[in-house]
Amino acid sequence: MKSLFKLSLIALLFIGFASCSDDDSKNNEGNAKLAVRLTDAPGDYEAVFVDVEEVVIKYNNGEDVLLGINAGVYNLLELTAGVNVLLFNDEVPAGNISQIRLVLGENNTIVVDGQTLPLATPSAQQSGLKIQINENLEPGILYEFMLDFDVDKSIVAQGNGGYSLKPVIRATTVAESGAISGTVIPIGALTLVTAVNGLTEISTYTNLQGEFLLSGVPDGVYTVTFQADLGLGLPPVVVNNVTVVQGEITAMGEIDLEP
Repeated sequence: MKSLFKLSLIALLFIGFASCSDDDSKNNEGNAKLAVRLTDAPGDYEAVFVDVEEVVIKYNNGEDVLLGINAGVYNLLELTAGVNVLLFNDEVPAGNISQIRLVLGENNTIVVDGQTLPLATPSAQQSGLKIQINENLEPGILYEFMLDFDVDKSIVAQGNGGYSLKPVIRATTVAESGAISGTVIPIGALTLVTAVNGLTEISTYTNLQGEFLLSGVPDGVYTVTFQADLGLGLPPVVVNNVTVVQGEITAMGEIDLEP
C-alpha cells in the first residue's frame, strides 16, 4: 500500500513589488502574507508523480508575479490524511488576485500495475494549471490556500494506452473553511473517507494508524462514508449530520468498521 509520510518544506526566497493605478492604491499599499499548500484527493493508482516547477499568481490588473517556491517532483497519492506540501510561505504585494497557476515540468509519471508510464501535461508545461481564486489580499493579513488535486477526475486514460493530466483542482482558503478528523478501527484497514454535501465532495485515505483529516471543508452538514479496502469484506459505514464550522475541526472520534 502507499506509504504516507509528512512533508514539511521551507519556502524559498520571493522578491517583487509592483505598484498599480491610483484607483487600486489602497489595496496595494504594503504586502500581504501568503502560504500555498498542495494536497490530494485519493485516486485508484499506485503513484502519480507531478513535477511542480513554478507557481504564478495573477492580479486583476493583469500583472503576473512569479513566486519562489519549493520546486520538486511530488507523489500526489502520498498527500492524503492531512499530509500536504508547503510550496510557498512569504510576503506578496497586496491587491486583488484572480488566479494561481501551477507550472509543471516534464518529469510527470503515473504508476499502474507496477509499470511507470509518462503522464502527458502539455498545457501545464506552457501556461500553467489555472486555479480561479478571486481574492482580495489585504496588507498584513495571512492568506493560506490549499490546492487540492482530485486525482480520479484529473487522470484521463488515452486510447493508445497512455495517460494525460487534465487537472481538477479545488482551491480553498484555510481560514474560511473547517475540517473533519477521526480514527478508523481496526487499525491497519486502509479506508477511503468521503464527505458529501450537495455538490461538494471531499475525500482522503486513512494513514497507517487509522487517522484521517479532511481539510478545506466549507461550512455545512455532511454525510461521511467510510469504505475499507474491498479485500477485507467490510461493509461501508455511513455517518449522517456531521456539522462543519468555519475555523474549527469537527472531531468524529473512533469509527468502528466491524459490524
